[in-house]
Amino acid sequence: MLKKNRLALMTSLLPLTAFADAPSIAVDIAPLHSIVSQVTAGVTEPNLIIPAEASPHYYSLKPSQARSLANSDVVFWMGEELTPWLEKSMDNVAESAKKVEILELDETITYAFREGATFEGHDHGDHDEHGHDDHDDHGHDKHDDHGHDDHDDHGHDKHDDHGHDKHDDHGHDKHDDHGHDDHGHDEHEGHHHAHDGVDPHAWLDPVNAKNWVTVIKDTLSKMDAENADKYEANAEKAIAGLDELIANAQAQISELGEPKFVVFHDAYQYFEKRFNVPATGSITLGDAEAPSPARIKEIKDKVTELNVTCVFAEPQFDSGLVSNVFEGSVVTTIGIMDPLGSAIEEGPGHYNALIEGMVKSLSECK
Repeated sequence: MLKKNRLALMTSLLPLTAFADAPSIAVDIAPLHSIVSQVTAGVTEPNLIIPAEASPHYYSLKPSQARSLANSDVVFWMGEELTPWLEKSMDNVAESAKKVEILELDETITYAFREGATFEGHDHGDHDEHGHDDHDDHGHDKHDDHGHDDHDDHGHDKHDDHGHDKHDDHGHDKHDDHGHDDHGHDEHEGHHHAHDGVDPHAWLDPVNAKNWVTVIKDTLSKMDAENADKYEANAEKAIAGLDELIANAQAQISELGEPKFVVFHDAYQYFEKRFNVPATGSITLGDAEAPSPARIKEIKDKVTELNVTCVFAEPQFDSGLVSNVFEGSVVTTIGIMDPLGSAIEEGPGHYNALIEGMVKSLSECK
């Protein structure tokens, strides 16, 4: 009887030292979580660490999210440019997990942050420099193809030029809701380097999503050879769906002519460059505080000069600021554009719905 009990105990402990079915997966933001979910469909469900309605840049983990990290075998995360706090959290609670930093992949197309409130000359002028004509061919093995000679150091020598010392991506108005005060001012100061150089919103180019599908599939297949065929089939299906998404988005956007619009926060250049639909400018880069009077004047002057009639707010922020900035101007349409998809259900369908939602927002720009 004693031997039998010991055998039962040993058997019950086996899943702790080997994958019973599939590796446990954690993912930082909802759009990337969606892409991972497409690859793991029918095998396992990855755990989302940061909800789409929260700011990915400053966030305090809840106990359940910390447990997800602690129990993970692999973590897919965008990188310190978006979530500078997460690397320390992973080191503390997920030391043994494999970490895949998306912005560091050779397959990832990246751009530097834009400067100033208006973007004239940034999108069209840089388009060919980044090799966009060859995107669909996946010629991204070297960042030099995209004009990213400084990719390995993320352009950090240009920190002061970009003025993104307090760049927050989404929802700093809700600091208290997410325990952001726990970080403290000094810690925020220590993260300034993560906002400069590489713009972290790379998921808004669906070609990046296609490239990541392959990386995710390869990573999981090596860890979980038993399910490699399922990952492969899912990846093929995901890439086909993304190809269709890109084609449909391009067709719809091409019918819009040249919409002139302003965004609340400079998060969309990957989308703009992919579909050749440049924004005129953004109200703010440092989302933790109101834009300066000089910045407001710059963008209002450009709106008047170019007769821009459409501006996009974001659901994470009070749209009253947008209304106040453009009160009495030629702007007639205030829409919503959301780079994280806070109102979209999490899971495999989230990413495609996010891109489709952005196209829909543009189509409503009158």
